[in-house]
Parts: sequence; structure tokens; C-alpha cells
Amino acid sequence: MRKIIFMILIFPLFLAYSQDDIMKKDWPNLKKYATENNILLQTPSAKPIVLMGDSITEFWKVNDSAFFKYNNLIDRGISGQTTQQMLLRFRQDVINLKPSTVVILAGINDIAENTGPITLEAIFGNIVSMAELAKLNKIKVVLCAVLPSNIFYWNPKLQPADKVIELNKMIKEYALKNKISYIDYYSAMVDDNKGLDKKYGDDGVHPNLNGYKFMESLLLKFLNK
Repeated sequence: MRKIIFMILIFPLFLAYSQDDIMKKDWPNLKKYATENNILLQTPSAKPIVLMGDSITEFWKVNDSAFFKYNNLIDRGISGQTTQQMLLRFRQDVINLKPSTVVILAGINDIAENTGPITLEAIFGNIVSMAELAKLNKIKVVLCAVLPSNIFYWNPKLQPADKVIELNKMIKEYALKNKISYIDYYSAMVDDNKGLDKKYGDDGVHPNLNGYKFMESLLLKFLNK
């Protein structure tokens, strides 16, 4: 019994150490999709559509894998990642796959300061850099509004609601100015307290299956144009 209790107590410390060690060796987590990318490059197919993002994107396929399978979508979300990390892996996980389109949904973890404090201008700049890299490689870009959030359960001292609104304003203005498709998930999923409507998500940040289904309906309108 003492041994079991010791393992329960020590496991979180071991996990935290392991994740920290991985971050030091492979900060953008290039290894995560390396094998899948190689398989895709060796298998000729119609040009796919890549969804680039964080846990909201990564969990999307977990919640509704059929949506990806039947719409030729590739999930390249990594839980916890910020736009800085996504930008570093953008060539490997997007450009090299030669997709027809990339859908970028990013920024919430930057606001949560997952990799340290960062200005909204810097977050926006990273998103713009990904969009510009895609356009240079003849990949159509779809930019997405950051989903509403007024609390981070892993960093409750922060108050993200107004920063999310301001970042979305910057993304939308850039998209309109540069004739890039923009999907406004925010306006459709926000509640009266500037947070994620509970019918679309349970933890204040991540969509539930109902939330993903709703996002799919909005995304498909753009992809089918």
C-alpha cells in the first residue's frame, strides 16, 4: 500500500520532469507528427486540407474522426502549444504536405502564457507569418477567430476575455484587408459573460462534441465554396 501511495505522489513530478525534458530537446514538438507526415508524403492522394492549431484542433479529431476522414482533412493540432511553437513546425506539418488549404486556429495558449508572457501584437505577428508562408507556397489560407474564454482552469489568475476579443479583431481586420477567409467561431459560441457557451463546451476553453459539430457546420461552408 505504501508503495502504491508513493507512486501516486511521485508520478505527477515524473510527468512534469519528462514534459520539461521533451520541451528542451524538441520545443516545437516536431516529432509528434513526423511519422504520419512521412507516410502521407509516400502515399499519393488528392491535396488535403490541414487544420493547424493547439488542443482545440487536436481533440477535434479525437471527438469526431469521421469528419476528418470524409472531408480529406489532416489534424495537426498539438495540445498546449502557442503560436511561436506552431510557426516553427509550420513547414514540416503544413507546407511540406502540399495541401490545398490550411485552416489556422491559434492564440488562446499564448493568452494563457503557456510559454511565458507575450503581447497581442506578437501573437498576431506569428499568425500572420504562418499565413504569409502558406500564401508564398500557393496554399489557400483560412483564419479562424479564437474561441471565447473568460477563464483558464490551469491558470485562473489570468483574465483572458478582453484579450481574446482584441486578438480576434486584429485577425479579422487582417483577413479582410488581404482577402483571406475568416471563420468567426467567437460570435457564434460566446455567452453573456464573454465566455464559451456551456452548450458548446464544459471547461470554458475546449468544445464538447456539440461544439465541434457546430464548428464543422461553419467550416464546411467555407471549404465548399
